[in-house]
Amino acid sequence: MKWTVLLLLLASTCQAQDYWTAMAARMVIGQKPFTAAYPGTSDIQLGPLTGIAYAADTLIVADSNNIGGSVVPSSDTTDTKVNHRVLIYRNVSSFVTERKAEMPQSDTRCPACVGQATTVLGQKDFTSKELVNPPTQSSLRSPLGVAYNGRVLAVADTDNNRVLIWNSLPTANNQKADFVVGQKDFVSWASGRSATALRGPQGMYLDANNGLWVADTGNSRVLYYGPITQNGQAAKVVLGQKDFDSNQQTGQFPVFVMRADTLLGPTSVTSDGTKLYVADLGANRVLIWNTIPASNGKAADVVVGQPDFTSPDFKSDGTPTTHKLCASTGTDSDGNATYPRRCQATLDMPRTVLVDGKRLIVADTGNDRIMIWNTVPTSNGTNADIVIGQQDFFLNQSSDSGEPRRVAATDSFKTPIGLAWDGENLFVGDTYNRRVLVYTPADFGLPVTAVRNAASPETHASGTVTFGGTVEGDVDLSIKIGNENVKDSDNNVIYAEYKIRTVAKETFGDIIDRMVSTINAGTGDQYAIASANKAFDAIILTAREIDEAGNAVAIQTAISPTTAKITMTTSGTKLSGGVDPASVAPYALVAVQGENLADQTAAVSDLSSPLPLELGGVQFYVDGVQVPLVSVSPTQVIAQIPVQMSGSNSASGVLRVKRRDGNITVSTAVAIRLISQNPSVYTSKSLQPSPGVAYHSSSNATATVSVDGTANGGDTATVKIRDRAYTYIVQATDTLYSVRDNLIAMINASDPEVEAWASGSFTRIRLRARVPGPEGNGIPISAEASSAANVIMTALNTEMCCANEAGAPVTEDNPAIPGETIVVLASGLGLVGPEAARDAMNNGQPYYGPAQNDVLEFVSSMIGGKTANVLFAGLRQGLVGIYEVHLELNPDLASNPKTEAYIAQSYQVSNIFTIPVLNRTEVQ
Repeated sequence: MKWTVLLLLLASTCQAQDYWTAMAARMVIGQKPFTAAYPGTSDIQLGPLTGIAYAADTLIVADSNNIGGSVVPSSDTTDTKVNHRVLIYRNVSSFVTERKAEMPQSDTRCPACVGQATTVLGQKDFTSKELVNPPTQSSLRSPLGVAYNGRVLAVADTDNNRVLIWNSLPTANNQKADFVVGQKDFVSWASGRSATALRGPQGMYLDANNGLWVADTGNSRVLYYGPITQNGQAAKVVLGQKDFDSNQQTGQFPVFVMRADTLLGPTSVTSDGTKLYVADLGANRVLIWNTIPASNGKAADVVVGQPDFTSPDFKSDGTPTTHKLCASTGTDSDGNATYPRRCQATLDMPRTVLVDGKRLIVADTGNDRIMIWNTVPTSNGTNADIVIGQQDFFLNQSSDSGEPRRVAATDSFKTPIGLAWDGENLFVGDTYNRRVLVYTPADFGLPVTAVRNAASPETHASGTVTFGGTVEGDVDLSIKIGNENVKDSDNNVIYAEYKIRTVAKETFGDIIDRMVSTINAGTGDQYAIASANKAFDAIILTAREIDEAGNAVAIQTAISPTTAKITMTTSGTKLSGGVDPASVAPYALVAVQGENLADQTAAVSDLSSPLPLELGGVQFYVDGVQVPLVSVSPTQVIAQIPVQMSGSNSASGVLRVKRRDGNITVSTAVAIRLISQNPSVYTSKSLQPSPGVAYHSSSNATATVSVDGTANGGDTATVKIRDRAYTYIVQATDTLYSVRDNLIAMINASDPEVEAWASGSFTRIRLRARVPGPEGNGIPISAEASSAANVIMTALNTEMCCANEAGAPVTEDNPAIPGETIVVLASGLGLVGPEAARDAMNNGQPYYGPAQNDVLEFVSSMIGGKTANVLFAGLRQGLVGIYEVHLELNPDLASNPKTEAYIAQSYQVSNIFTIPVLNRTEVQ
């Protein structure tokens, strides 16, 4: 059968910038896959890291911390001590691919998961994590900061209150340092406050002359030493304090000293050669000096994260206020202005600051995000341009009350700290997820929810208003439409009312036409579109907003006078059925949506042949795996999620496009939300709810008998066809499956009219007339078990039913019949069994595994408000990524050309689709 994917467009627009808000990471170092988050002590796995640095094709990682992050999944018994070490990764360009290059396919699960350290400092080898006390010339204790300028390496050995210096990049594990700063020798570790002492140093910077800057966090100051030439060398300049022996913040809690010349627990210092930048953690701000200070206590020129230098903006509970930086979100019940917890100008415990030549980049650790200013701010409180790690400037998906706690994903952080830049890629140390994420500027952006189920990329909530009773003249009918999130000052939903007056002798169809025209007049209602289902005396209201947002549309009806004989019944107080198509399952066909995705339109002719990895110049990578493609166009790419993504909750997706002019462009990485299953039914392209792609299942009449309960030796199970009884005596070794199979064998051996086979779902017997066509309809069937039996026998039909043309589409001209079995095509139902079937789930290849396969997660269905029996849900043989679901309709369904239906697995519900149903007993 030839079959073409249905294309549904979701246009999305993003601003043209190198980095993009809410973009995902392209690659990851230290974990495999992106979302593993497991602790490790090896050359390829990281623990809860902190500072990172890059220079001369080398990445330095401080694989340690003193803020926790060593918790592991409850099932993991790995030693959870912090890794007191620094890792060196040489030749970074050999594994972090250039952004326009094709991704090497040496790894079948995650080619984008890279990095193998070449040298370890602080430990004798990559598997050790020894804590040495007292310190030595090579030991480390919670090293939190690293700096490297291509020549000199500096490590902040934080809990030993010192900085270790290597005059050249170490080449041997556990190599001894050349110099120590903050202590007189390599065996001392006491904290202090002077020109030669340190207290918990963290971030550092090495300038072009090898001059060392240190954020002396515990002393609330930044020190400049110049090039280090001896142990215990004295600092030359101090910032944040008036001299080397003072700490203006001592004894000031909870009201600290906030000025342009003070600091409160600074954790990072850097420079672009002209300006100096300091992340002032305790004051929730970044300070900028427009020239590099050469004298003690020099005041900063610009502050970011606060409105001015003297406004720490703390509430009584210690959280920062935002009324000087953020726009009001409204008023509270007392009429006072309300403000967001965070916005594009606020910072919460910023730990690291970086400049890449033009941008200012800040690890806004307390907000679990990275803030980017496209140019270095020149005025206080400047808004950031881009946020990474969150979907917008106001949300923290990792910690906000009421927000689901985010597990590791490709577009989020848990306490980001370290930052580094290699001239093209931004490296982010994601502490609690134990990884370094690699963010790459892009030529074009993909929306946050770009990757969606291909079967139904958009879903729309819907509802009905059904008319009944008797039509009379001069009755006022109104339908009110609102949104539960849009309310007046008294907290009542604001409704738009659409009213008509009835006319004597008009029909329900006339009333429906006039009401639909009233609702849709002009630009129409802002929340819903009305359409007629006159065969069911109903108006269908479809939400304009897609997906789950449409479920907020509220509806009411009113009739005046209330004594009128006409009735109006809503399907509910709100529209329903809007689901999330942007959570996708392994092996699913997905639609990647956006703009300028390709220069041409191309598609495979059908899904019965292997799919190409490149089509129309387009390649799509998922965690670095190049995936099969079905079609490409400027607004949509249809691809298949690799089956090996099973078990992950998030993956990174990147489009690589060869343009007609020979140029190669690359998209932002987008987080693909993965789930074990998220069913989606193929539909036609029309106003939703849309007709489903459904087929009549059989040219022969069919019926179903269910075998349930438990198999107990001595019970009898009987299936009757007309007056022919097939009785099986249950044996002590039987299961429900063997009881079913023995009954099937008995029927097939002797019944002249009916043959039997096992249903794909549950322990059911499917019956089929041996003669095709309507002659097989009406054969009576029944089922029973012996009294007090544990086995339960249930005939789901009273007679054989509904022969049609197998494979013929279900249409209004050839509708489904109550009791008939139909087949719908779907995607996203997840893995199948048995193992032989699962082994045949090959990416981009037609499925030729066992015909009798079942999805691992049970499928249920509702059609016309009644349960439909799911007789089979599995992969369709001979097609790529397509599932078929056999649904036996309830025999009591009413006629309705737009009968609404859905399938579901666990908590995941498909898009609503419709099928035409004709109940012939109603017609008669």
